[in-house]
Amino acid sequence: MFGMGLSEIFFIVVIAILFLGPDKLPDAMVQIAKFFRSFKRTVNDAKTTLEEELKIGELKEEAFKYKKQLDEATAKLESAASSDLTLLDELTETVEEVKKSENRLENEAEEVKEKIEPKREVVTFSKKSRSGSETKNAPEKKEFEVRKKESDV
Repeated sequence: MFGMGLSEIFFIVVIAILFLGPDKLPDAMVQIAKFFRSFKRTVNDAKTTLEEELKIGELKEEAFKYKKQLDEATAKLESAASSDLTLLDELTETVEEVKKSENRLENEAEEVKEKIEPKREVVTFSKKSRSGSETKNAPEKKEFEVRKKESDV
């Protein structure tokens, strides 16, 4: 205890008996024990408080890290929101332009189709019998669709 050997402790006890006497020695030992107990409790309390302070410091550091991450995420969201609105406006304009050009191209395609597509004419032939004359009943007519190109007309 406290780096003392058995002989040193015995020597201190003998000196304490001589100075205090046998009457006061038990009370003195109780007082010394109370002092060491309170000293030990104070040291443990200080140690616990210091550990709590260190934990609080670590928690503060973690909280600051999370706050920094939240601030960065908020900044990214704000920039994304503003850029998204700009992109949305640009996309709306682009879609309107595409629709206009699509309508224009459809009109042009119709014009080209009318120019290229051949005209249709219907030609009727009367049906002749095998003998070469027409049948007695009303002549049966077949219609054929003939396509001519404009260049042929």
